[in-house]
Amino acid sequence: MIKSTSQSPIQKKSNQSIKKLLQKKWLTVILALILTGLGAALTGILFKTGIHTLENYRSNLLRHIPRWIVLPILGTLGGLISGSLIQNFSPAAKGAGVSHIIAFLRHKPVPMGLRVGIVKLFAGIIAIGSGFPLGPEGPAVQMGGSVAWKMAKWLKAPISFRRVIVAAGGGAGIAAIFSAPIGGFIYAVEELLNSARPVVLLLVVVTTFWADSCADILQAIGLDQKAGGFVNNLGFQLERAYTPIIKFFPIDFLYLIALGILLGLLAEIYCQYVLKMQVIGNRFFKNKTVERMSLSGLILGTIYSIVPENFHNIEGLQKLIVNESSSFTLSLSIFLLLFFSSGLAAASGAPGGLFYPMLTLGGAIGLASSIGVETLTGHVPSTYIFAGMGGFVAGCSRTPLTAMFLAFALTKNLLILKPLLITCIASFLTARIFNAHSIYERQIEIEEGELIQ
Repeated sequence: MIKSTSQSPIQKKSNQSIKKLLQKKWLTVILALILTGLGAALTGILFKTGIHTLENYRSNLLRHIPRWIVLPILGTLGGLISGSLIQNFSPAAKGAGVSHIIAFLRHKPVPMGLRVGIVKLFAGIIAIGSGFPLGPEGPAVQMGGSVAWKMAKWLKAPISFRRVIVAAGGGAGIAAIFSAPIGGFIYAVEELLNSARPVVLLLVVVTTFWADSCADILQAIGLDQKAGGFVNNLGFQLERAYTPIIKFFPIDFLYLIALGILLGLLAEIYCQYVLKMQVIGNRFFKNKTVERMSLSGLILGTIYSIVPENFHNIEGLQKLIVNESSSFTLSLSIFLLLFFSSGLAAASGAPGGLFYPMLTLGGAIGLASSIGVETLTGHVPSTYIFAGMGGFVAGCSRTPLTAMFLAFALTKNLLILKPLLITCIASFLTARIFNAHSIYERQIEIEEGELIQ
């Protein structure tokens, strides 16, 4: 969480160097921030568009060829091609990408630059589009950070400013993917920078809000298949992924705390599962990324070939949950399927994010818990699904404020903020009892040697 302790001599010196840079090269800094936000937005939009294109192609194939043939083959090919790109051109492009940026911000010698971002873009599109159940936000964070690093190098900026602009680029990636500028801003400060200096806040907030605006503009001119942002050129429109009916009662406080405790426990189990799978994969495959991802793609394709079609992508699962079109049993089935499949995909080194799967996993538990509470007490907690989404992310990432705003971005309904905060804090505190570090911090410890080219 954000620290408010007094500045150390090193922090004061860092702050002074940033201010000096702003005074001497303020116009260049502004241009760098604009290009960073635009780059994060563009790569995020291209990433989502590429994934949707491949998913549509996969759906068309399934209309003519049995899924038990299509899905295993596509999964294997996707793993093979994506793994080959990573292994041959940029090994640093594997994985979620968030841990890569965090490692850089903590002064680890990890590779940065546009090459990492470009490989991440194409490898991620291929992997997720071919059936790896991961999200676009992790690669967007890494791509945004890579663009920002290039801008900082172009500026010949001091190390302190490079850290700020890379964090701002990472936050911009979150903002562009989720249409959540506040979430991107909070994430950059809460997780990436762990700082609250005024100059830093200003630079980060400008970049994340600019990236979100750029994403809306790019969507409006047709760069995203699911275009939005502008309608008939009348101006920016408020886009809501979902519009649920939300009612919040005093009794819900207790239910939301209980849900948060449950989510904290399940989130820590999920973290340990993903990390354990990653350790096992490292032990057996070492640096054989192609073989590792190909085998994982084959296994994932085989698993998804025996489940209904609306289970084949995370977006479909999320809609099933939010629209409450699934039963208690189906909700738990979605949770178990995505729990094991996304963990396997993440452990394979596939270039995809975990935030989107985490949101869906939390939503499934939220819906199942809501159905359970209604059955036992007759009370229906209408905020449980979105509170579950935020709570699961908070438990895994140890960033309760970011989790709250990411879930809020799906509804843009202010009434949901208080329930979200209650559950996110409860989940965060529960998970910290078992381990103070997020899943990304623990991934750094596992992959520290492999992140260096």
